[in-house]
Amino acid sequence: MPTEKSSAAESSLSGWFAGRLPDGWFAGPPSVTTDRDEIVVVGVLAEPDVGDGADDAARAAARTARIQGFREDTRAVRMRIADEAEARFGRKVAWGARCGDEEVLFTNLSVPVMTRLRMSDRLVLDTLVDAGVARSRSHALAWCVRLVRDHEGDWIAELRDALVRVQKVRDEGPNPR
Repeated sequence: MPTEKSSAAESSLSGWFAGRLPDGWFAGPPSVTTDRDEIVVVGVLAEPDVGDGADDAARAAARTARIQGFREDTRAVRMRIADEAEARFGRKVAWGARCGDEEVLFTNLSVPVMTRLRMSDRLVLDTLVDAGVARSRSHALAWCVRLVRDHEGDWIAELRDALVRVQKVRDEGPNPR
């Protein structure tokens, strides 16, 4: 649940990365998102110059190549910065890059979560597996979470805002200690 304290910590974390990353890597400050397990840093790369007559396929290929080049050329420095951040913040660091409408997340965590599902819910997951939509129940559950995230984004955002308000009211209330 996001709190004012966690917002300040995330702001500090974003500031640390903005100050720690080499100048010129990205066209602006990177996007830094975090949860209790992982920090994901995604920067926007400058658009490659493909010439005036380039078609969409050429632009897409150039963007993909720009991202791949960034990934390979910066690997050693990114790993060193990730090691520093992991020691400082106690979470794994993943990287990504965006160029135009192409975005690639480099290796990032896939964290197991515990859940209890009733038979009707397991049957939904099994149907997704049997239909070839997912490789396993775990993959099917992740697919369902992505589907909700993608199609209920406004609702999720409102829910997060409400949780922030609830935490603020709790923080302003009496302290039972």
